[in-house]
Amino acid sequence: MPYDDLRKGRFSEYSRAYFMTTVLAEREKCYFNNFFCARLAAAEMRVLHDSGAVNSLAWVIMPDHVHWLFQLGENLSLSSVVKRFKARCAHRVNGYLKREGALWQKAFHDHAIRKEEDVRQIARYIVANPLRAGLVKNIGDYPHWDAIWL
Repeated sequence: MPYDDLRKGRFSEYSRAYFMTTVLAEREKCYFNNFFCARLAAAEMRVLHDSGAVNSLAWVIMPDHVHWLFQLGENLSLSSVVKRFKARCAHRVNGYLKREGALWQKAFHDHAIRKEEDVRQIARYIVANPLRAGLVKNIGDYPHWDAIWL
């Protein structure tokens, strides 16, 4: 499916919670296995949270992708938030790794959270990703996640 087709029908609703997933362009490289690279990505999420673009609810940075649950602020559209995150993150990670080229796949997956959905359940699903992937036996042992309820 062409990238432009993925954007058709995407609508940004301020104050709505969104579950977003974005994946590295070269999944096999697992750049976020590098502790510092993962912290650079987390810092960019924090910048967007602190600016009011989003209210970050939960996130996890996996070796080759990111899951992020946030409530959209009033300044930026969903696509703009993701574009800004991916661009700033790519700039910082590429600079640190002394590499060039795309860090992320062009597209991203998003799910607008409906009223009947349990946001905390979605957050638990997100932060349990390292457990399901077999990266750790206890979520407390995985350093790259956060949720407002903990």
